[in-house]
Amino acid sequence: QVQLVESGGGLVQPGGSLRLSCAASGFTLDGSAIGWFRQAPGKEREGVVCVSPSDGKINYAASVRGRFTLSRDNAKNTVYLQMNSLKPEDTAVYYCAVATDADPPFLDLNPWAYDYWGQGTQVTVSS
Repeated sequence: QVQLVESGGGLVQPGGSLRLSCAASGFTLDGSAIGWFRQAPGKEREGVVCVSPSDGKINYAASVRGRFTLSRDNAKNTVYLQMNSLKPEDTAVYYCAVATDADPPFLDLNPWAYDYWGQGTQVTVSS
Protein backbone atom coordinates (compact mmCIF):
# COMPACT_ATOMS: atom_id res chain seq x y z
CA GLN A 1 0.00 0.00 0.00
CA VAL A 2 1.44 3.33 -1.08
CA GLN A 3 1.71 5.84 1.75
CA LEU A 4 3.31 9.26 2.02
CA VAL A 5 3.69 11.12 5.29
CA GLU A 6 4.89 14.73 5.39
CA SER A 7 6.37 16.43 8.42
CA GLY A 8 8.43 19.46 9.32
CA GLY A 9 6.00 22.29 8.73
CA GLY A 10 5.52 25.15 11.14
CA LEU A 11 5.65 28.88 11.71
CA VAL A 12 8.76 30.74 10.59
CA GLN A 13 9.69 34.38 10.17
CA PRO A 14 10.40 35.84 6.73
CA GLY A 15 13.93 35.00 5.68
CA GLY A 16 13.93 31.86 7.80
CA SER A 17 14.28 28.22 6.85
CA LEU A 18 12.41 24.97 7.22
CA ARG A 19 13.05 21.42 6.09
CA LEU A 20 10.11 19.26 5.15
CA SER A 21 10.27 15.49 5.05
CA CYS A 22 8.21 13.02 3.08
CA ALA A 23 8.48 9.44 4.28
CA ALA A 24 7.36 6.91 1.71
CA SER A 25 6.23 3.32 2.08
CA GLY A 26 4.79 0.74 -0.26
CA PHE A 27 7.12 1.65 -3.12
CA THR A 28 10.75 2.64 -3.69
CA LEU A 29 11.61 6.27 -4.25
CA ASP A 30 14.38 5.62 -6.72
CA GLY A 31 12.02 4.21 -9.31
CA SER A 32 9.29 6.81 -8.95
CA ALA A 33 8.75 10.45 -9.74
CA ILE A 34 8.27 12.50 -6.58
CA GLY A 35 6.88 15.99 -6.41
CA TRP A 36 6.31 18.65 -3.80
CA PHE A 37 3.25 20.82 -4.19
CA ARG A 38 1.60 23.58 -2.21
CA GLN A 39 -1.82 25.07 -1.88
CA ALA A 40 -2.57 28.43 -0.32
CA PRO A 41 -6.08 29.37 0.82
CA GLY A 42 -8.26 30.26 -2.15
CA LYS A 43 -5.64 29.22 -4.67
CA GLU A 44 -5.09 26.19 -6.84
CA ARG A 45 -2.53 23.57 -5.93
CA GLU A 46 0.78 24.33 -7.63
CA GLY A 47 3.90 22.36 -8.29
CA VAL A 48 7.01 23.40 -6.38
CA VAL A 49 9.62 20.84 -7.43
CA CYS A 50 9.81 17.31 -8.78
CA VAL A 51 12.50 14.69 -9.28
CA SER A 52 12.54 12.29 -12.19
CA PRO A 53 12.82 8.54 -11.52
CA SER A 54 16.14 6.80 -12.05
CA ASP A 55 17.97 9.70 -13.71
CA GLY A 56 17.44 12.06 -10.75
CA LYS A 57 16.79 15.16 -12.82
CA ILE A 58 15.06 17.92 -10.86
CA ASN A 59 12.67 20.62 -11.98
CA TYR A 60 11.99 23.65 -9.76
CA ALA A 61 9.19 26.14 -10.18
CA ALA A 62 10.51 29.59 -11.00
CA SER A 63 9.08 31.00 -7.78
CA VAL A 64 11.30 28.81 -5.59
CA ARG A 65 14.38 28.24 -7.74
CA GLY A 66 17.52 29.19 -5.83
CA ARG A 67 15.74 29.09 -2.47
CA PHE A 68 14.37 25.55 -2.22
CA THR A 69 16.33 22.33 -2.58
CA LEU A 70 15.00 18.81 -3.01
CA SER A 71 17.04 15.87 -1.81
CA ARG A 72 16.40 12.18 -1.50
CA ASP A 73 17.65 9.51 0.91
CA ASN A 74 16.95 6.21 -0.80
CA ALA A 75 18.08 4.19 2.23
CA LYS A 76 15.40 5.87 4.34
CA ASN A 77 12.93 6.05 1.46
CA THR A 78 12.48 9.72 2.32
CA VAL A 79 12.45 12.91 0.29
CA TYR A 80 13.32 16.28 1.78
CA LEU A 81 12.52 19.85 0.82
CA GLN A 82 14.93 22.39 2.25
CA MET A 83 13.33 25.82 2.13
CA ASN A 84 15.50 28.88 2.67
CA SER A 85 14.85 32.61 2.44
CA LEU A 86 11.18 32.00 3.05
CA LYS A 87 8.69 34.66 2.09
CA PRO A 88 5.12 35.29 3.27
CA GLU A 89 3.90 34.17 -0.15
CA ASP A 90 5.36 30.72 0.54
CA THR A 91 2.65 30.21 3.15
CA ALA A 92 0.61 27.16 2.17
CA VAL A 93 -0.09 23.54 2.92
CA TYR A 94 2.73 21.54 1.38
CA TYR A 95 2.14 18.09 -0.05
CA CYS A 96 4.37 15.40 -1.47
CA ALA A 97 3.08 13.11 -4.17
CA VAL A 98 4.28 10.22 -6.30
CA ALA A 99 3.76 9.29 -9.93
CA THR A 100 4.26 5.54 -9.88
CA ASP A 101 4.25 4.82 -13.61
CA ALA A 102 6.47 7.68 -14.74
CA ASP A 103 9.26 7.04 -17.21
CA PRO A 104 12.40 9.18 -17.13
CA PRO A 105 12.79 11.98 -17.79
CA PHE A 106 9.68 13.00 -15.87
CA LEU A 107 9.69 16.66 -14.90
CA ASP A 108 5.99 17.38 -14.76
CA LEU A 109 4.77 19.83 -12.11
CA ASN A 110 1.12 19.32 -13.00
CA PRO A 111 -0.67 17.86 -9.95
CA TRP A 112 -2.85 15.73 -12.21
CA ALA A 113 0.21 13.71 -13.23
CA TYR A 114 0.60 12.23 -9.72
CA ASP A 115 -1.18 9.20 -8.31
CA TYR A 116 -0.76 9.25 -4.55
CA TRP A 117 -0.63 12.11 -2.07
CA GLY A 118 0.31 12.71 1.51
CA GLN A 119 -1.90 14.51 3.99
CA GLY A 120 0.05 17.77 3.84
CA THR A 121 1.91 19.90 6.34
CA GLN A 122 1.24 23.57 7.04
CA VAL A 123 3.96 26.14 6.44
CA THR A 124 3.31 29.66 7.66
CA VAL A 125 5.75 32.49 7.01
CA SER A 126 4.91 35.48 9.11
CA SER A 127 6.49 37.98 11.47
